[in-house]
Amino acid sequence: MIGVDTNVLVRYFSDDDPKQAPRAAQFIERELRPDRRGFVSLVTLAEVVWVLRSRYEARADELTGLLTQMLCDPRLCLQDEDAVWLALDLFQQDGVDLADALIAAVHRRHGCEHTMTFDTRAARIPGMKLLS
Repeated sequence: MIGVDTNVLVRYFSDDDPKQAPRAAQFIERELRPDRRGFVSLVTLAEVVWVLRSRYEARADELTGLLTQMLCDPRLCLQDEDAVWLALDLFQQDGVDLADALIAAVHRRHGCEHTMTFDTRAARIPGMKLLS
């Protein structure tokens, strides 16, 4: 397995850099395969979504499609994949941040009763509770 950093995935999905985007595409499409997968950490996943949303103004439905594509790609191995699927379901709710959804999902998968937060927006996510 080979770790894949945020910038490689952003170049691949955004195709925004004439030098780096083709190199990212070549790496992902030619060097990664089911028996030699690219590992994507939860931090990387959250960063990719944040960059695509903030810099490229990607819509939630586009990001949902991208996350689904990554989860189904046999060349990629996403950290804590079951939690990512749960987070994806949460992320599809209006106004839910992927990082907050990942926090809630990972904590739930690891047996947490709930997750305490001061973030009123995150507290709307099932499994998150506002600490007041």
